[in-house]
Amino acid sequence: MPKKKKKKKAKILKKTKISKIKSKTESKLVEKKSSNFGAEEKPEIKKIKKQPTEKRIYNVKDYVVYPKHGVGKITAVEKAKIGEIDIQFYKILVEKEKLTLTVPINQQSKLRPISSINQINKCISILKTKPKIKRTMWSRRAQEYDQKINSGDIKLLSEVVRDLFRKDDQTEQSYSERQMFQVAFERYTREFAISSDLKFDEASAKILEILNKR
Repeated sequence: MPKKKKKKKAKILKKTKISKIKSKTESKLVEKKSSNFGAEEKPEIKKIKKQPTEKRIYNVKDYVVYPKHGVGKITAVEKAKIGEIDIQFYKILVEKEKLTLTVPINQQSKLRPISSINQINKCISILKTKPKIKRTMWSRRAQEYDQKINSGDIKLLSEVVRDLFRKDDQTEQSYSERQMFQVAFERYTREFAISSDLKFDEASAKILEILNKR
């Protein structure tokens, strides 16, 4: 009888040891999991985003054409932080409208350089041709002219000047026609002047002379 009791005691001791080992291993696993969970919760270091890199093609004091506003002069190239993004941009002064534009470097494709003398000469040949006026409602033609003026294309701009010009002895224009002609004429003349290295008044006189001789 005493031998059986000893065996039972030995079995109980083994069970307690096994249970202790299990509890230790489980507690270690719990500690590892909790430490991993804590590591996952560490705050991420936020990096300042930068504007997509693009090579700058214009410099300060360069004249450029922004389609909706015409000729402007680059007065500065600056940097700024908008939100979390660092951007670089041109500051462009449109003197006629007394307006300063801000154009990011990665959107410089919206700008174009001043037309060359060869391009200007091709446009002068357009001015010398007869006007091509469609027999449609003025509202429709005005929309077409407006699109041409704001296209930024010097050839289309010269077409508007040619079609809307009226000599002193010709029929009078409506107020909106005169206004549209003035916008097209001013933008065309300003670019003509810069390309030809003339003053605005000199360029204006030359263009009017060409138009009156047709």
